[in-house]
Amino acid sequence: MSESAAGDPALLCEEARSLAENGAAREAALLFERVLALGDTPCRAQAALGLAVVLDDGGDVEAAREADRAAIATGDPEYGPRAAYHLALTHERAGEHEEAAPAWRVVVDFGNPAYLPPAHLALARLADDAGDFEEARGHWEAVVATGDAEYGPPAAHDLAQRLLERGEPARAQRVLAAGLRLIDPDGAPYAYARLAVALGISYLDQAVGAFGAALGDASEPADPEVGPLATELLARTLPLRGRGTEAGEVWRRGLADPGVAGQVRARLRRDFGDDPDDAADPADLWWEPVVEQAVTEGTLPALAGEAFGALDHMYALLAVRYAGEGLAGEAREVVGDAVRVPDGYPWGPLLHESFAERLRLAMGEPAQAPPPDRQGA
Repeated sequence: MSESAAGDPALLCEEARSLAENGAAREAALLFERVLALGDTPCRAQAALGLAVVLDDGGDVEAAREADRAAIATGDPEYGPRAAYHLALTHERAGEHEEAAPAWRVVVDFGNPAYLPPAHLALARLADDAGDFEEARGHWEAVVATGDAEYGPPAAHDLAQRLLERGEPARAQRVLAAGLRLIDPDGAPYAYARLAVALGISYLDQAVGAFGAALGDASEPADPEVGPLATELLARTLPLRGRGTEAGEVWRRGLADPGVAGQVRARLRRDFGDDPDDAADPADLWWEPVVEQAVTEGTLPALAGEAFGALDHMYALLAVRYAGEGLAGEAREVVGDAVRVPDGYPWGPLLHESFAERLRLAMGEPAQAPPPDRQGA
């Protein structure tokens, strides 16, 4: 290095940066320290930040933080906030969140637009972890307002989640809509999908509130015109938000109201598949109350699983006797009729195939046995 370059802080910083990039960290640190020794030069903040990065990479975190503070103290509009950003990250990395917060606030105080989004987002999450929603909301809104495509969408998502938890779906929708405007769906499909799903959830929550308002106080009878519809819509929407127990209460309330019970029951049973030509009264079928209760409680899949399990067990007991020896005459005919009962249902062949395979495995046969209803035919 020439004598003139040795005293030029800008050239020293450039040389130090080149050394650091080429793995000569110790030599780079010495040059950065030489710049700092020159006093209050225009490159002092740059040198202090460069020294902080080199020292941090070398594992001397405390010395790196001191260098960061030296850069911050210069008030440099570019390297000051960058140093505060680096200082905050060293604390975040160490899990020292209380120490990180002041550094993030320094970043915000500098007002450099390039570093405001990550600083506000970090402060929002720290405030949220501390239970201070109002402070967190201010920072989240500040991030979204910057229009930053990287930090704005996660800020919108986090704020919307808290608003939904607080029962403010309309505000959540506005925040999410603003976040979606920052995203290119083709360039960031996952980020876009994340916000789009949250927006849909906000509309579900808003719908739950509207349907609940239509039903009014539980102590009052439901409006016979809109009550049954509102009951069904609310009861079918609540499970989508993980509130199945509340849905059961909504159904039970409707069924207990003499003014709308008949219409509510009809809506409850809309998927039961009753045959209009069947003259049998559903009330005469022993399983109807069981099915209705399962629908109101949101346990219909579990009930179906139990029923199929019981059917499978009984079918196996009958089919084994029918496929084997020891039955003749009327007994064989009766058991055969019982084994063929599932034939007319869409799931009947699956039951036959399952039993045939289990029978094959039990008997050690190389080929699959024919369905029981065809054996001995």
